[in-house]
Amino acid sequence: MKKAQSDTLGFVPQKDIVYNKLLPYADRLDDESSEILSRIKGNLGRAVQLREIWPGVLFWTRKLSTYMRLYGRKFSKEDHVLFIKLLYELVTIPELEISMMQGLARLLINLLKKKELLSREDLELPWRPLYELHDRILFSKTEHLGLNWFPNSVESVLKTLVKNCRPYFSESATQEMLEEWRPLLCPFDVTMQRAISYFELFLPTTLPPMLHDKGFKLWFDELINLWVSVQNLPSWEIHLVNLFARLANDNIGYIDWDPYIPKIFTRILRSLNLPVGTSQMMVPRYVTNAYDISHVVLWVSSLLGGPSRQTQAQLSGLFNSITSFFHPSNHGRWLMKLMKLLQRLPASVVRRLHRERYRKPSWLTPIPDTHKLTEEDITEFVQSMMQPVLLAMFSKTGSLDAAQALQNLALMRPELVIPPVLEKTYPALETLTEPHQLTATLSCMIGVARSLVSGGQRFPEGPTHMLPLLMRALPGVDPNDFSKCMITFQFIATFVTLVPLVDCSSALHERTDLTEVEREMCSASAEFEDFVLQFMDRCFALIDSSTLEQTREETETEKMTHLESLVALEKVFNFATTNIFETRVAGRMVADICRAAAKCHPAESLKVFVPHCCNAINQIAVNEEVLNEEELDKEFLWNLQLLSEVTRVDGDKLIPYRSDLVQILQLTLHLKCKQGYILACNLLHHILRSTALIYPTEYCSVPGGFHQPVCDYLPIKDWGRPGDLWNLDIRWHVPSVEEISLAFYLLDLLLQPELQRLQRFSKGEQEMSRSVDGLVFSRDDVLQSLTIVQHCLLGAGSLMAPLKGEPIPNLVHSLVNLDETTLYTGMDYDYILEHSEDDTKSLFSIIKIISDLLHFKGSHKHEFDSRWKSFNLVKKSMENRLHGKKQHIRALLIDRVMLQHELRKLTVEGCQYRTTHQELMKDLLRLSTSTYSQIRSRAQSVLFTALGTYNFCCRDLIPHVLEFLNPDNSRVTQQQFKGALYCLLGNHSGVCLANLHDWECIALTWPGIVRSGLSSAMSLEKPSIVRLFDDLADKIHRQYETIGIDFSIPEECCAVAKLLMTTGSPFPNESVPSEEESEEGLKRQKLKNSEAVEKYKDLIGDLIDCLSNRNLPWKFEHISIGFLSLLLRDDHQLPPAAVTFFVKSLNHDSLYVRKVAISAVAGIMKQIKRPHKKVPVSPKEMSKYCETVEFGRIAAGDRPDNQWLQYNSSNLPRKQEEWEQCVFVEKTHWGYYCWPRKMLIYAPVEEQPTQNLSREEMTERELIIFDHFTDPVFINQFIEFLSLEDRKGKDKFSPRRFCLFKGLFRNFGDAFLPVLQPHMERLVSDSHESKQRCVAEIISGLIRGCKHWSFSKVESLWELLCPLLRTALSNITIETYADWGTCIATACESRDPRKLHRLFEMLMESPVNGEGGSFVDACRLYVLQGGLAQQEWRVPELLHRLLQYLEPKLTQVYKNVRERIGSVLTYIFMIDVNLPFTQPTSSPRISDFTKRILLKLKPLTEGDEEIQNHVIEENEVEEQDERTQAIKLLKTVLKWLIASAGRSFTTAVPEQLQLLPLLFKIAPVENDDSYDELKRDAKTCLSLMSQGLLYTDQIPLIAGSSSWHARYTVLTYLQIMVFYNLFTFMSDQKAVKDVRVLVIELLEDEQLEVREMAATTLSGFLQCNFLSMDAPMQAHFEALCKTRLPKKKKRELSLVVDTIPSADLVRRHAGVLGLSACILSSPYDVPTWMPQLLMDLSAHLNDTQPIEMTVKKTLSNFRRTHHDNWQQHKQQFTDDQLLVLTDLLYDPRLHKHQPALEGSPSFLKDSQTFTWSPEEEKRPAHGKCIAALRMTKNIGESNLPAAVLCDAFAVRTQPLCDHCVNSLSAREKSQICLSINGATHLLLYCFKGKKSCNQMRMTDTRSITGIMKDSDTEIIMFSFHVEEYF
Repeated sequence: MKKAQSDTLGFVPQKDIVYNKLLPYADRLDDESSEILSRIKGNLGRAVQLREIWPGVLFWTRKLSTYMRLYGRKFSKEDHVLFIKLLYELVTIPELEISMMQGLARLLINLLKKKELLSREDLELPWRPLYELHDRILFSKTEHLGLNWFPNSVESVLKTLVKNCRPYFSESATQEMLEEWRPLLCPFDVTMQRAISYFELFLPTTLPPMLHDKGFKLWFDELINLWVSVQNLPSWEIHLVNLFARLANDNIGYIDWDPYIPKIFTRILRSLNLPVGTSQMMVPRYVTNAYDISHVVLWVSSLLGGPSRQTQAQLSGLFNSITSFFHPSNHGRWLMKLMKLLQRLPASVVRRLHRERYRKPSWLTPIPDTHKLTEEDITEFVQSMMQPVLLAMFSKTGSLDAAQALQNLALMRPELVIPPVLEKTYPALETLTEPHQLTATLSCMIGVARSLVSGGQRFPEGPTHMLPLLMRALPGVDPNDFSKCMITFQFIATFVTLVPLVDCSSALHERTDLTEVEREMCSASAEFEDFVLQFMDRCFALIDSSTLEQTREETETEKMTHLESLVALEKVFNFATTNIFETRVAGRMVADICRAAAKCHPAESLKVFVPHCCNAINQIAVNEEVLNEEELDKEFLWNLQLLSEVTRVDGDKLIPYRSDLVQILQLTLHLKCKQGYILACNLLHHILRSTALIYPTEYCSVPGGFHQPVCDYLPIKDWGRPGDLWNLDIRWHVPSVEEISLAFYLLDLLLQPELQRLQRFSKGEQEMSRSVDGLVFSRDDVLQSLTIVQHCLLGAGSLMAPLKGEPIPNLVHSLVNLDETTLYTGMDYDYILEHSEDDTKSLFSIIKIISDLLHFKGSHKHEFDSRWKSFNLVKKSMENRLHGKKQHIRALLIDRVMLQHELRKLTVEGCQYRTTHQELMKDLLRLSTSTYSQIRSRAQSVLFTALGTYNFCCRDLIPHVLEFLNPDNSRVTQQQFKGALYCLLGNHSGVCLANLHDWECIALTWPGIVRSGLSSAMSLEKPSIVRLFDDLADKIHRQYETIGIDFSIPEECCAVAKLLMTTGSPFPNESVPSEEESEEGLKRQKLKNSEAVEKYKDLIGDLIDCLSNRNLPWKFEHISIGFLSLLLRDDHQLPPAAVTFFVKSLNHDSLYVRKVAISAVAGIMKQIKRPHKKVPVSPKEMSKYCETVEFGRIAAGDRPDNQWLQYNSSNLPRKQEEWEQCVFVEKTHWGYYCWPRKMLIYAPVEEQPTQNLSREEMTERELIIFDHFTDPVFINQFIEFLSLEDRKGKDKFSPRRFCLFKGLFRNFGDAFLPVLQPHMERLVSDSHESKQRCVAEIISGLIRGCKHWSFSKVESLWELLCPLLRTALSNITIETYADWGTCIATACESRDPRKLHRLFEMLMESPVNGEGGSFVDACRLYVLQGGLAQQEWRVPELLHRLLQYLEPKLTQVYKNVRERIGSVLTYIFMIDVNLPFTQPTSSPRISDFTKRILLKLKPLTEGDEEIQNHVIEENEVEEQDERTQAIKLLKTVLKWLIASAGRSFTTAVPEQLQLLPLLFKIAPVENDDSYDELKRDAKTCLSLMSQGLLYTDQIPLIAGSSSWHARYTVLTYLQIMVFYNLFTFMSDQKAVKDVRVLVIELLEDEQLEVREMAATTLSGFLQCNFLSMDAPMQAHFEALCKTRLPKKKKRELSLVVDTIPSADLVRRHAGVLGLSACILSSPYDVPTWMPQLLMDLSAHLNDTQPIEMTVKKTLSNFRRTHHDNWQQHKQQFTDDQLLVLTDLLYDPRLHKHQPALEGSPSFLKDSQTFTWSPEEEKRPAHGKCIAALRMTKNIGESNLPAAVLCDAFAVRTQPLCDHCVNSLSAREKSQICLSINGATHLLLYCFKGKKSCNQMRMTDTRSITGIMKDSDTEIIMFSFHVEEYF
């Protein structure tokens, strides 16, 4: 087939869309596509060579993307490569306008998407142009100044583009990238994030194995070690994980991940942010930064398999440890992540399996056989996931995720997945009271439906479940529960789509070759007919109860198309014709059912329905008056509706009823009743559609239908079978001559008269009603005629030829052909035109209203979109992702082919704009500005669609729209004005006329909008108009993207374009441009560029003219200034007039204008900045140190060769020549990790632009600024405005103002200082918030702006600034300290510390000196910290000095100073990181500091007494003892530990862990916030430290502490620490053993609280599989349990607790607690060891306290958690065990004295009412009944008053269900009554309304009566009830 095709095409297509070959006119498509492709190649090639990027290149690239949508990649490999190369060159043109770049990039992405089509041999792309593009846009230096406006989507487009180009980067690319980005790797700097995100995005990972040395091996060790050692999730870690996931997926089997697997799983577990431990305090960063689940899943699924199979073990461990979080009773923000993990992991494994087993081999590296997933791997994987998935079915987030997971798991192992789902589904279908359970299980069954019905070798019995499921699902069709009803419909629809409903029972006798399962299926299939009939009864009942409120069910009932039984047709017919329905809801549903029946059996259905309906209609219409009634007879309407729906069948089936139908149409189309004639129009529309359209006539699941004899063809073999794409054998309906003539006959008969009536109407005068042909023609008649015309066109739209007319000339000038392409969609139009030429003319008169016909070719875009969407949904729910290869069911494949046909019909973009269209558009514009708002809005939406359809029509329309806004046009009404504004605004998805990316259009619309403020129709009193202008301005600001003014195309593109025109087939007809043409093209390009600049200037001039008009309202002045601010750009300076305007606006009265002006002037400063020269330097020479680290070996951190960059007070540039010789490196990251290949620094001063220019040397723009800023009056006013308050309490340091001042001082040196100095001095001494903020902004701008000043100027600057800053810091207030912090931090950012030495020395002058109180001290530290933090690793000397200064002050009294010191310490030690390849730092080190601290804390660590918080008295002067000092020191140290827990990159060092024993001692045990600061901090600190990433050598074991508080806290610490480091721990057996020993030891602690906490901890460890329940542990606990207790003395119960327990009691209690922990560690299942433990435990129910209490709690909790699935759990126990257990669990002693335990199902509490616990609530109803009855028996023994019992019972059960009452023997019934001991109410409540009680033998009744007599109830009441019930 391929061969034949390549012969006709002349090339082998890369990959075309297969569905095209199945269209009825497929034979024409090869020629059509070849012609279109050759035109695209020719014109695109010409456009590029003629340098015409717009419209030529853009027009033809858009055609190429449409071509790909219609034909796929139907071009040769050579063409494919050339298209890619050409687009790559175009996308990376540096000056290309962003919107053009995005459009071309999207097309390029589409061309590169299927990477298997092109190998690395076919295509190589350079990486650097992409990197430069990416860097220029995403890290733009000018965007923040408003000189560039990028769209929001640009980031994702660029990233997707890089992702698709990545496989084709050259083999040397990896090395080049590493050299480019390694120097950025400085973990304290933002460049780290940038470098790692570049690595993630660009590094190629698909190189073939022989090139791995040039690929990932160059960086893998380096980056994985960085990842392993970093902690606290910095934002760049996420990028690393994404990179590793991709690497693992692309190179399965080529990397040994085993050493890292425990670490990987530990990190994944941490990243889920699960709440663990008793009191949890999260590190804030974890909450915001977490791994992206889709990458985690990719990584895990790529690691599975392989020889070691370690990953599966860890994955099972991961799911074991988190399973309980999936239980429906658990809920939190973490749940979404867990559900995502659950849903995506199976999908990812299925994708991998598909790749290993079913994917066509391609050039991509195959997975080695050793690492492919084996059958065993798959089984283990599925088993590890089943438990969480089954729990997640009933999750609070809905069952969708679980259903998708099950769908994928069932593809791999149906035999493991489907049975447990069925086990949950059958009971759910039986119960009526738990709809949630039903919807959840049904949606999961829908997911596994296809795997179930297909059966297959793995699960052959699957199909046998189908019929039972269908039959049991029927009760779900329930009008009272809408959601249940919908899911049931979906369930039934899914199954009947997968399974042909054919009765095969006869095969049992006719065939002998059937397997057992097949025989079973054949006999079951006899029930299909029964099912269908019952289903219809259900639907009819639903319809009967439906009212107008419910209007959605009708859509679902169409799914009955597989119905093969005519009995059903008869049933439908009877139902439809014996009832009369209202036509809105019930009628629509019934009509839809009838339509479905007619679709199945068209001939038979029409035979019964058409005559019936026609007769009924005719009989009623015999009476002439009926036709003129306003309200028609219900029966008449119903029959008309029925007829209009059953005629939606194949056109040829309608031909026999032609005369009947025509007669009905003539009778009903002109009814007076609107509802009536609309139904008649529907009938007409449906008849026309049936005859005129092309569509498939059947969607059977096998070609040829099911009517073959069973001996030849057995339908059960086709259950769930995919359709065969190559033999689909679609039956198409292609209109025959007879059908088309019927259509035209109808149009002539019915359409012509209407058109004539309308024409005559439109020629007459515009009266309300006038006479036509002597008849009065009213508005209603016009509407009726138009409705008829519209329905004719809707029905026969596909027969209508395209609208004619001359193309509109001169819209755009192009050297390339811009003609439209036409597609064949199965119609020849010549026949039509001959046949009814005259009706097009009359069409024009009414087309004003039926304007949507501009786009109608037989189907509507919105209908197509929704069908496409639903097709994808159905595909998703039923597809087989494992085998892939389009294995969809046949109906779905046919649907897809039909969609392909419709897509071709709808592809009309890029149509030529002709005169006809122009007239229609003008009419639409008239309607869009009409008086009535509804008409306006409808017309506008049509107009917006049309604007997107026709090429360049916007240019034609804009002047007409603006005419309505023109202030000189006095005839405009307010409605027209508003309509025109709406036309400019556009809708949310379409074109926005006000904001087209084109200079000509904007030059018209923007000034037009501003000038409209002078129009007489504009009124600012009308809120709607004000809102419109706001929306318009807002939309323009949101959507504006910088428009290009350079449209050059470089030479390289032309070369590729020439190749495209001269190689490969099909060969273009267009000729390669000649020399002259190319010259002309170049000239046009230059002209276009200069024209663009001119238009840009004109637009700015125009807007400034508008602003100079005094009458312009303020609103429009603001709009205009907003527009001006958008026009700043980085490639062209603003015209001087605009510069003057903005500088003057700095002192405007309006705050808004001032804000815009500040941003604009900051941008202008950037525009006029003179470039500074840079020169390369060699770091080796600079270091004056011979042995630099050789290039290529990585050594990060402080090295001898980067020491010269660091701050050294003995070597500061304090003199002129020192300053000039000093090499300043401004960027902080250079030199930390490694040196860049080429390092540039600024050239010496003499080579830089001169500073302090004279007036003659300044440009015009510089002069404007200079004159204003040297004018004292202007500056006075300016500073006055800047120091005003804007929003009290909400103002912050403004980066915009900072940029403005930085620009002023950078461009003009110190020229403005003299004018500003007095203001700065005044502001600094004023303590007002706004004044201080203003001076802070100026100072930070000054410090940053003096970067290139000469030494003398800088010196004098510091002479001025130091005193100012000192004053400022002494005046600091609570409102301003943040601003001063920002000021200093901003000033120090990206500056060499040696340049700022004066600043640092000043800030270091004793920050904590007590002057001005503790607050000022804290603020000074804060400001200093801001400055030092920006300098990162380059100021070790300052950090040492600061630490030395602070150490004696650590015992500070004041909390705010302590907190600040804690934070400062974090920054001091930030540089001491423990990362790979990093040298020991020369900055202060944590370990040294901690050692010194520990010495000082000795008094606390040695003593054992309680450590109390020391509160100091203010006047306490005398020296305090060591202990008090130590407590104060500890408080500060805690602040430091807390602050650094979330910020540092590495975990706590061993020295810090030595503080743990002390913290354990202090931290409080209870959860109480009223503790003093010390205890609270200790607790927080422990909580944060326990979440740290630990390495196993850091596990603390502190069991021997004498304080029980410490022992208790160790346990809580361990819980969190182990969980957060689970897999790291588990990979170290010794560590596990130590923890085990510790916990088991603490179980025998003398303190009860410690023992209980040890049990809780043990239970948690068992639950997350950290420890396992093995024989030695069980034996140990059993031995402890047998410890004999001393004889009990008779003593008061209350005294027991207070006496110290004997050692024996403790040991015995420890044993019981151990058993209890084991039992509670399996809350949702019963492992094999559990029954025995429960028996052991039961022996202790009568022990002394606290043992008895523990046993009760345990049993109670066991009962609560195992309640739901008790039927399953029971299987694990022997009968004897069950007996004991039942007695135990329902033992009244569990309830009698027991206090109401939290969470236990304590049945009776000391109150009058009760509720089920959430778990109990979820049980099936009779589960509740039986439980209640059983409890009732036991209650009888308790001595509670009857009233309480009754209340209890009434709340806990509904009246018992039949099932339960019937399952009780009469004996049991009377027993219950007996045990209740007089609680009559209860008895009657139990059996309320149950007739089954009649079956109770009379003796029972008598015995009950006897009991009643004995009881204290009134016999009279009873006898009354007995008569009623028994």
